[in-house]
Amino acid sequence: MIHDREALGDSEVRELALDCVEAGIEAADPERAIDRTLSLEGDRLVVGETSYELPDYEEVVVLGGGNAGGPMAAALERVLGDRITRGAIVTDAPEETERIDLLPGDHPVPSERGVESTRRMLELADGVGDETLVLVAISGGGSALMPAPAEGVSLESLQEVTEALLASGATIDEINAVRKHCSALKGGGLARRAAPATVVSLIISDVVGNDLSTVASGPTVPDTTTFADARAVLSRYGIDPPAEIAERLERGADGEQTETPPDRGSDEPPLAETPGPDDPVFDRVENHVLADGFTPLAAVRDLARERGYEPLILSSRIRGEAREAAKTHAAIAEEARATGNPLEVPAVICSGGETTVTLRGEGTGGPNQEFALSAALELRGTGDVAVASVDTDGIDGATDSAGALIDGATVSDPERARDALDDNDACPYLDACDALIETGPTGTNVNDLRVLVVGASATPEASR
Repeated sequence: MIHDREALGDSEVRELALDCVEAGIEAADPERAIDRTLSLEGDRLVVGETSYELPDYEEVVVLGGGNAGGPMAAALERVLGDRITRGAIVTDAPEETERIDLLPGDHPVPSERGVESTRRMLELADGVGDETLVLVAISGGGSALMPAPAEGVSLESLQEVTEALLASGATIDEINAVRKHCSALKGGGLARRAAPATVVSLIISDVVGNDLSTVASGPTVPDTTTFADARAVLSRYGIDPPAEIAERLERGADGEQTETPPDRGSDEPPLAETPGPDDPVFDRVENHVLADGFTPLAAVRDLARERGYEPLILSSRIRGEAREAAKTHAAIAEEARATGNPLEVPAVICSGGETTVTLRGEGTGGPNQEFALSAALELRGTGDVAVASVDTDGIDGATDSAGALIDGATVSDPERARDALDDNDACPYLDACDALIETGPTGTNVNDLRVLVVGASATPEASR
């Protein structure tokens, strides 16, 4: 999975850090998640603790999108075979499929081909009936991969506001509050288009705390945000959106929403509020989480124990500025070395969640690369410690790298390293240090995975 492992893993702690990264990503593999959760028992489809009698339905249709769309489609075909009538999933990770069309999209910035692919997928949704079982495969990245601009909103405007939000340091739920109110799909829009069919969503969650209304902007989940919330996000971060988006949000926030849901098969009315928890479109919708941010952490914990290292899962919900989070993680590793607290060495400390980067410079990188470079500065000169930080989808920020692997010897010129951080230019610096981790698209997305390995030679100085 990790390219050029021999060059990266030149010590025991570095090797283990890489092994932990691979184990974590593999545990969140969508095909494995579907195999764990779905089974076909005669004519009964079992999803977790819920079952669906397939003879009760005239057809089975698969819809959805996200970074894990390809592997999810392949796994669903393996489980259901020719019981699938047709399907369409928008993804940037294609696989060989027979019954489900895998349509191209782009991430993290939506594209014209993503708009066309989403339109085709929605046409299938418009064609289902009350005797249809709709399986919706949803995973991280779906917000960008499935752009469906609302009437009067252009893709260019959607791209502009998305780029501004990504650069602002806004949280994913704040970004999605805006996206939902500029879309005909997000914030329960897909459930609205598929009603009154039975809808079963299969979700690979990349959202801290598993707020399902935020995973891929919640296409099958009630939305509790409003036009006013979306407008407040843009104001909070000082973003001046394109005129058509500003006008849409302003009119919506001023109470000009259309109260009547859209007619079946038609485009969503320009000012229709997203469907809320009491909307009847959700009467036949069920959402199942197959894997989330804790999934890779559990795998890292198990591998650490197997190798004789004491594991510690800090949290699957780490958030905040990446470079600042790195300082706290480094401090915990230092404490373990010095005092044996909060755990004895050798140890593996891991965390998940989603950190953010507030752009101040014009460099290239991503949250995991900034985390790694900041940790390298903090741990400079520290022996027998390695830190790996990756985005589990294999793409950190807008780079081709998943993240980076560092140790106490990575930074030899701290001033230049600090300059790189100041310019948000961690990628070139880490590349020059041969520290970048490259996996290519992994086919999954459960947010960030950070692993700190503190070796056996880091003997505590005292017990406190």
